[in-house]
Amino acid sequence: MSSPPIISARNLRKIYRVGDVDVHALRGVDLDVAPGEFVSIVGPSGSGKSTLFHILGGLTPPTSGTVHIAGTDLLNMTEAGRTELRKTTVGFVFQKYNLLPTLTARENIDIARDIARRNGPLSPEFENALKLLGISERLRHKPRALSGGEQQRVAIARAIVNHPAILLADEPTGNLDTENSNIVLGLLRELNHRLGQTILMITHNPEAAAFADRLVTMRDGHVLS
Repeated sequence: MSSPPIISARNLRKIYRVGDVDVHALRGVDLDVAPGEFVSIVGPSGSGKSTLFHILGGLTPPTSGTVHIAGTDLLNMTEAGRTELRKTTVGFVFQKYNLLPTLTARENIDIARDIARRNGPLSPEFENALKLLGISERLRHKPRALSGGEQQRVAIARAIVNHPAILLADEPTGNLDTENSNIVLGLLRELNHRLGQTILMITHNPEAAAFADRLVTMRDGHVLS
């Protein structure tokens, strides 16, 4: 028997009120992601992909519909419960690296451990991930001494340091040149294939989307495929 989806959304709708106008960002979206999948969600601006990302990450509630993350009913959780979910179950990587400039790469990573109240030495799995990301020798450097690609790799390390079941990436190569984009995307694929990390990536770039194992296309608030 196959495993249940680690992400399951049903009939998700999101309506924003802009002045006197209702803007329908999502119009009945269904989505399942299996454990260990690498899925890309693509679509033009205004397709609803970023709204879906924020709902699945527990960052904003839908207007209606249901969401289960790692077997947990997201919509029936308290805000404290959703915050805990973001600390332990979902890791985030954004287009902007969001590294604290006064801290070293290692200290930026350690902040995520502190927030999740994780103590003790790093796990062998995470040490392997650091080697895979190619930043083991750069951890004493502050962000200004790192290239854009290195900063994004630190951001990925920070996102997975607590071994989240799911990694959500929103345009993770949007600020990178082609060479660094391919490096970061290749590393995400390696994290997925070697470590079994479930990844859901939002992108407008079809070349970036091709690094995933499955493509989901959105347009006008609908999932087309």
